[in-house]
Amino acid sequence: MKANELSYTVLLATPSIETYRHLRSASGLSAKTEEAARRGLAGSLFAVQIQHQGDTVAMGRLIGDGGCFYQVTDIAVLPAHQGRGLGKRVMAEIMKHIETELPESAYVSLIADGQAHELYAQFGFKLTAPRSVGMAMRVGQRSA
Repeated sequence: MKANELSYTVLLATPSIETYRHLRSASGLSAKTEEAARRGLAGSLFAVQIQHQGDTVAMGRLIGDGGCFYQVTDIAVLPAHQGRGLGKRVMAEIMKHIETELPESAYVSLIADGQAHELYAQFGFKLTAPRSVGMAMRVGQRSA
């Protein structure tokens, strides 16, 4: 283990609304309103944070219906802490939860931005195209 890795601690807890919103924006993910964050975080099934000197610098969550369908979401690492394996540590904690707590037939999905699919492939996730293609929409940005 590298010396700088010793200063990081894992916290298995949902981040606060403020921390969540800050990590999403600062790491390049889309911003969320306070209302959306409050509602969304309440629906977390599992969450992990990586802290450095008491501040959360990375996070990830698992959401879903609790039985059939789950989604890995909000994998975020602050730019100053990227390249240190923190995304892998977040995913490793999420995978431990998936492997020990989810029913055998559960379907776990995620949306990979940019080259993030390379990280997720290390944990067994596979591209679904062309068999299936992910689709999305944002409320308030839908065109008629």
